[in-house]
Amino acid sequence: MLKKPIFLQRCFQLIAIVFGLWLFFDLVARLGAEIFWFQEVGHLPVLRLRLLTQGLLWAIGSGITALYLLGNLVVAERLIESRGKRAEGAEEAEGAIQNSKFKIQNSKFTHHSLHPTPHTPHPINTHYCQLPTTNYQLPPHLFLPLVLLLSLLVGLLLWHYGQIARQYWQTDLNLPNISPLIPKLFRPASVFSLGERLFSQVWALGVLAGLAIALLFYTRFFLWAIAIVFSGIFGLVLSGNWARILKYLNPTTFNSAEPVFNRDISFYIFTLPLGELIEFWLVGMFLYGLTAVALTYLLAGDNLSQGRFARFTRSQQRHLEGLGGCFMLAVALSYWLNRYELLYSRRGVSFGAGYTDVTVQLPANTFLSLLAVAIAIFLFWGAVFGYPKQFRRKFLIGSVSTYLLIALGTGTLLPSAVQRFVVLPNELERERPYIQRSIGLTRQAFNLGIDNRTFDPQNNLTYKDIQVNDLTIRNIRLWDQRPLLETNRQLQQIRLYYRFPDADIDRYTLLQDTVARRPSAAPPSTTEQQQTGVNAVNTETRQTLIAARELDYSAVPQEAQTWVNQHLIYTHGYGFTLSPVNTAAAGGLPEYFVKDISDTTTDGSTLAVSSEAIRDSIPIGQPRIYFGEITDTYVMTGTQTKELDYPSGNDNVYNVYDGRGGINIGSFWQRLLFAKYLNDWQMLLTQDFTPQTKLLFRRNINRRIRAIAPFIRYDRDPYLVVADAGDRQSYLYWIVERYTTSDRYPYAEPGNEGINYIRNSVKVVIDAYHGTVNFYVADPNDPIINTWQKVFPGLFQPLNNLPKTLRSHIRYPQDLFSIQAERLTTYHMTDPQVFYNREDQWQIPTEVYGNEAKLVEPYYLITSLPTVPFEEFILLLPYIPSQRTNLIAWLAARSDGENYGRLLLYEFPKQRLVYGPEQIEARINQDPVISQQISLWNRQGSRTIQGNLLIIPIEQSLLYVEPLYLEAAQNSLPTLVRVIVAYENRIVMAETLEQALQAIFQQKETPATPIIRPVEEQ
Repeated sequence: MLKKPIFLQRCFQLIAIVFGLWLFFDLVARLGAEIFWFQEVGHLPVLRLRLLTQGLLWAIGSGITALYLLGNLVVAERLIESRGKRAEGAEEAEGAIQNSKFKIQNSKFTHHSLHPTPHTPHPINTHYCQLPTTNYQLPPHLFLPLVLLLSLLVGLLLWHYGQIARQYWQTDLNLPNISPLIPKLFRPASVFSLGERLFSQVWALGVLAGLAIALLFYTRFFLWAIAIVFSGIFGLVLSGNWARILKYLNPTTFNSAEPVFNRDISFYIFTLPLGELIEFWLVGMFLYGLTAVALTYLLAGDNLSQGRFARFTRSQQRHLEGLGGCFMLAVALSYWLNRYELLYSRRGVSFGAGYTDVTVQLPANTFLSLLAVAIAIFLFWGAVFGYPKQFRRKFLIGSVSTYLLIALGTGTLLPSAVQRFVVLPNELERERPYIQRSIGLTRQAFNLGIDNRTFDPQNNLTYKDIQVNDLTIRNIRLWDQRPLLETNRQLQQIRLYYRFPDADIDRYTLLQDTVARRPSAAPPSTTEQQQTGVNAVNTETRQTLIAARELDYSAVPQEAQTWVNQHLIYTHGYGFTLSPVNTAAAGGLPEYFVKDISDTTTDGSTLAVSSEAIRDSIPIGQPRIYFGEITDTYVMTGTQTKELDYPSGNDNVYNVYDGRGGINIGSFWQRLLFAKYLNDWQMLLTQDFTPQTKLLFRRNINRRIRAIAPFIRYDRDPYLVVADAGDRQSYLYWIVERYTTSDRYPYAEPGNEGINYIRNSVKVVIDAYHGTVNFYVADPNDPIINTWQKVFPGLFQPLNNLPKTLRSHIRYPQDLFSIQAERLTTYHMTDPQVFYNREDQWQIPTEVYGNEAKLVEPYYLITSLPTVPFEEFILLLPYIPSQRTNLIAWLAARSDGENYGRLLLYEFPKQRLVYGPEQIEARINQDPVISQQISLWNRQGSRTIQGNLLIIPIEQSLLYVEPLYLEAAQNSLPTLVRVIVAYENRIVMAETLEQALQAIFQQKETPATPIIRPVEEQ
């Protein structure tokens, strides 16, 4: 029978082995699942390079940190042991000397008593037989405060770096982040802010105090444990910055230099972030190493119980000097990098290095860096060769004190004094060249190379001009996304488990319906014909709203939310709606080109279309949506249980997925692997699987893209496109805009997004049925995307490889346009004096939407720009002067053909008043007839919604159009009830846009009475 201690030991060993095997199985499951998934989407080399880089960086960071910290702790303990042995030897020697003294004195007594002679000194000199007497370097009253201070410093270091590790920690590979920001250094300023946060969290302060006290009593255990924790943290941070390392190893020049150091911009984008990462690593590692070793020496033996500390031995002093030299080298690196970081200074009137930064702070940082190197060299010299005792003490105290004083004076006091007494009295003259740099490089970073033009409204628009610009008029958007989605959810969701998460604006080239009463539109351009493959005869370009009918499993009744329903039956959404933006059906509801789900169509498609012309223009087929914006569940297809395809009357139609997506899990070991990865053990127990069963996971398109390329910023609004791209199984595709960004562009002021460089470099296309993901380079001139092409040569394709039918639907992204437009409110001013005075500051206007004031958002239009002889798809946003409400300019981005990506800024003459959105809104609300009618509609049980106010440039004039919706307070079903049109000093509200335009332009002599439907008709 085993003894109890041996039995418990065996139990602990068994538990440890089982736990280790479970962790190993978890790691294998995670890696195996990722390998299978990347293989499915065709981007396995991306995962391979990423995992290899992350593993290597983690090994380097953790290994070097552990070797340095643990190695120094081992050296410190050995030096303490050798000191203890010398102390024991000294005690033995002192005892022998005392014994010899006793014998000598005893012999002297005997000698004197027997042979009294005059006293003569004994030949043995006891001075050379004694060790030096103990000398305390620290007064007893300073010992405990110093130890507590160092213990608190260790606690603060652990807390600071622990918070960073928590931010970097990834528990789910389904949610990879964009490259994280470089963590903040452990500097005095960060210590103060950290202390403030700790004092606001009592429990955290208690944990910190407890750790500091525990360090005093269990010094060795906690210092070693914290060293291991730091090794893991630094390995985690380095591996988390794998993207920065790969960019550094594959840089691309910008062929543009900044004016202070005359370095190419690529240095700041690719090299400086790596330097900052190394700085973060070395400062933390060296500071903790120095503090831990000092605590090891101070708390050795019974020093704490006695409350005093004897001086460091010569070996210990040399050890600390070597560690101090390493720390000073890290400080030197920090000040050297601070020289380049001055190009992101916010001290002056403009962003970037100003007069004080360049003339004072830059030399000061250079001097402090070189001085730190000199101090490090002296410390290393003392650690290796040593120097006299008195010199060591004076040097350490003097050098540290002098360095702190110089750092405080040149790093803080002197720049502040120069800024206040030299720069501020003559600020414009001092800062003029630096303002010019900031303007130029900010415009360059945000790609604000804009074609500036003057737009002088002539206000001579006639009804004939309206007829000539018929294509523009018929594409004025009267339906906003929000009311259309509300109506879709009431009329087109079909079942509870369907949902329309978004509606996207696009344009389609459609065959004309011969029975339509609308006049013919101008034919599309030659470029558009080539891209779409549609013959120009009897075609028209229509701006539309398209919305995907996705499956929302959370809407399934709770009683029906079983494992089989979630993963085997409710697998996909079905179909979409397509609506023209400018017309309404009977009762003010949206008109639909494509709607409903029906299996009674003649061509075998399952969606109802409004006409044969639409059927011939829009490819529909079997529009199943397995990959979308809200498809967050994983599903198994090809099982013995058929999937719900779509409802048909009181019954349902079922289907079996035959697409190219998915991972085969027919074998037991594959099911076991994915059961562990997904934590779904029902996969092992079900009897529904067949050898052809496939697993579809990571079906959310945003997560799907980010898993492949987390290093590229993604747009917030993917949009759906229906097109025949050569795959007869699927006609639905998602297009997602992707951006290369940076916050390290010199002199470029960051916007609200925290970035100071952005390019729309990539268009991502995802097949909604097969799940294939393709990346197309949209801006081959971007150095950052060129770098990523070097890193992952098989990931990106040229935009010319995108099928023409899809290329005709690419558009200038709204997110990018908003960022550029926000920067342009200030950086349209290119004259330094105008910029300094902010005398021409712009702002984005506000409008009333519903009952709330909100900023005007960029909106898409089909119109012809001034001096451009054809209509095109553009994105537009107006500007107003700061603190005023009249229009001052508008910015347009072009989206079609060879003009894609071009920005045009039209400025109004400053001496003329051009109405802005707020002024038009005020005039609408002040109109007695319109105001009275809106008040009648806003009765109990219903309310009016004033839609987006659109400013439409036509010829050399501006037309203002605002839709008016009516919705019930309960079961909202918004209807388009009126259209308000404003031109010059005339405002008309009518049932349709055509009636409003006629009232505006055909009855100039006598003001037209607004055509208002009686309330009783509602």
